[in-house]
Amino acid sequence: MGIFWDLLQQDELDKQQEQADSVEERVSRLEEELEQTRSLLKKTLVALEAHLDRDIDGDGKTG
Repeated sequence: MGIFWDLLQQDELDKQQEQADSVEERVSRLEEELEQTRSLLKKTLVALEAHLDRDIDGDGKTG
């Protein structure tokens, strides 16, 4: 019985490790997407400020 219990425990540990790896991959992908979104938002804001010739984000400059 002991060897089967050990196998079951090892299988459960392997499953938990796979889930942890999966979460880490998703977090990494989400962080990358967030950085891309922020970059696009900044470019959009700069273009909008230049087009309207107004300071929208309150940094004291347009564009």
